[in-house]
Amino acid sequence: MFIEPDERDHQIRRKYNKTKKIGEGTYADVFEGTEIATGRKVAIKKIKLGKSQAGGANGIELSAVREIKALRELHHPNVIELLDCYSYRGNLNLVLEYLDSDLEMIIKDKTVIFESGHVKSWMLMTLRGLDHIHRNWIIHRDMKPNNLLVAPDGQLKIADFGLARDYGDGQEKNMSSQVVTLWYRAPELILGAQQYGAAVDIWSVGCIFAELMLRVPLFADESEFVVLDKMFQALGTPSEEDWPGMSLLPKTFKFKKYPKPPHLFQAATKAAIELIDKMLAFDPNKRVTAKEALSHTYFKAKPFPTHPSKLPKYSRPKSDDKHKIPARYYSSSEDSVTSSPAPTAPGGSGVGLPASSSVEPSSSSSSQQLSSVRKNKRKAEDLDSLNEDEEDSEGIRDQYQDQVCQEQRGHDNISKNRKKRPRKRIARILNYSSSPNVSE
Repeated sequence: MFIEPDERDHQIRRKYNKTKKIGEGTYADVFEGTEIATGRKVAIKKIKLGKSQAGGANGIELSAVREIKALRELHHPNVIELLDCYSYRGNLNLVLEYLDSDLEMIIKDKTVIFESGHVKSWMLMTLRGLDHIHRNWIIHRDMKPNNLLVAPDGQLKIADFGLARDYGDGQEKNMSSQVVTLWYRAPELILGAQQYGAAVDIWSVGCIFAELMLRVPLFADESEFVVLDKMFQALGTPSEEDWPGMSLLPKTFKFKKYPKPPHLFQAATKAAIELIDKMLAFDPNKRVTAKEALSHTYFKAKPFPTHPSKLPKYSRPKSDDKHKIPARYYSSSEDSVTSSPAPTAPGGSGVGLPASSSVEPSSSSSSQQLSSVRKNKRKAEDLDSLNEDEEDSEGIRDQYQDQVCQEQRGHDNISKNRKKRPRKRIARILNYSSSPNVSE
């Protein structure tokens, strides 16, 4: 039986009960809720239409379009699940799994002691989820610890697909290099590459791997070129032989030469060092893939990965009401690429770390950094808007524009002061069919 979009939205909305607001961002609010039939806790992300400032499709934030598009294609235990979508009162609502902690929280919790099996388990789940994403020809473009959410049963789930892009359709497309949080950004992106692939995600995962071992970010700074210099200090400055084509990148310059030093991860096993070296290869063509990484001897050697249910969890202080839910649920696309708070080196880590890796920016510099990041994010969205493939640009913007025009023509008799609800363009996102022959 065919069901009109408005009625379908109403049926979906009645399945859930909102309990309280638990987060607010520039373009979305997030609510805690429950699925009435099962009592399951969910997160309901309400996207505020008409708020978009960068590349939005007629008021729908581009990051929301990307997130829905990606999550409808991805179904894996290590990727956050989109349970439902519906429109209500002119807003788009995403119903997601409720996950109240992330890997960054656990890394920063100094009451938690990491064992080799713990790190191995988190890396295994991250790579399994990322392999599934890449198998579906999607690049995440913002892999970092606080986009890795942790379920109560210990399962790690990749979240925040607001910067995700399709790739690998046989055509080389220009994409923005102003993506990925700076501390986890691949060197080719820092040097302005506009044609790249899944290897940018692998570099980010290599940085996460290092952070799990060091308990602080590996390449932390506010400046792209200081971050690049730290890469060269830690890994040695690459030559043209090491990285063919490096000298042709738009922002390349004469780099200071650093020899490759003894490895930072003095307490790590040989297999762990070998895997992280393959992830942090300067040449993206030499980086290991997620599939290859999963087959590495690191995961087959003892100690074996800890079962997710036995992994350490974030010990939330009783007075901590500020982080009831990770910000990844509700941040805008421009907020999602901000750097994490400045790291402080843990006492007695027993792992070598360059002194320059710990950064303590002043409040004014942090404010300047956030402003700079937001400008870069808007620029990134604008660039990607121009570089979207035919499906994204015509299938989203042009169709939405046509629908909005039709909607406006059909409502000429409505008072000018009455707010028009953009149901048709929401229905397009939710994949509702206009055909009366389609059954529910």
